Amino acid sequence: MGFFDKLKKINIFASFGSELNDDFYDELEESLILADAGMDTTLELVEQLRRRVREQGIKTLEGAREEMVQVIAGALSAGDTGLDLARRPAVALFIGVNGVGKTTTIGKIGHQLRSERKKVLFCAADTFRAAAADQLTIWADRAGVDIIKQHEGADPAAVVFDAMSAAKARNSDIVLVDTAGRLHNKQNLMNELNKISRVIDRELPGCSRETLLVLDATTGQNGLIQAKQFKEAAGITGIVLTKLDGTAKGGIAIAIARELGVPVKYAGVGEGINDLKPFDAVEFAQALI
Repeated sequence: MGFFDKLKKINIFASFGSELNDDFYDELEESLILADAGMDTTLELVEQLRRRVREQGIKTLEGAREEMVQVIAGALSAGDTGLDLARRPAVALFIGVNGVGKTTTIGKIGHQLRSERKKVLFCAADTFRAAAADQLTIWADRAGVDIIKQHEGADPAAVVFDAMSAAKARNSDIVLVDTAGRLHNKQNLMNELNKISRVIDRELPGCSRETLLVLDATTGQNGLIQAKQFKEAAGITGIVLTKLDGTAKGGIAIAIARELGVPVKYAGVGEGINDLKPFDAVEFAQALI
């Protein structure tokens, strides 16, 4: 069973007729829109497929399916999908609205990096949500990594300062920073995020930096709106797409990569510690189609 097999698939290539005609392309457009790819992205993808089918003389549904996988994978190729760990200690800042799974995502990525023999440090900079630091501590224990935290209500930038100091002292490879859930229309919380970034720049000048936006795939096109606003406010370097199981349809990943030029770096399909993986565009496209 492949990692993305929990995705709600676009069944057009299995259930529709055998002719690559206008009805086929209309059905494909409808399926992609229902899969949360969005209108603009859908029209561009289908036009690319039409052109490739015509230029390559493709006559079969299977040939069109294989070509559609490549079209989608190409649309998802918006940059390096790996974490930048070149200049240590690297820092990955996890941002996003409440309820998308930031803390859980940090725990799972920390577990993976630890299994790769990386020296990982968690920073509990979500000091607003009750028990947020306790939740991250549970994940730190499970992953076997250190954690820096303070009391509830502490200044998040002060916790980040402590974490940066600890990372230098402990020779950490990477610091994963949990932040409070921020609604994309709350300017004061965005200002807090900028304050955290300034602390990182001051304490670890020139370090490798990632700002990863965690999105709940089940929110569909609303996730794209969030991504646009967070990118404008925080300069995100990558997306972590969670909850790509159940009702999530997956097409939002294509829209985000195409419209924002920001790569999806991780994808999650469940609650288990191994249910979050580095993103593979071809594997994802094959599962979707």
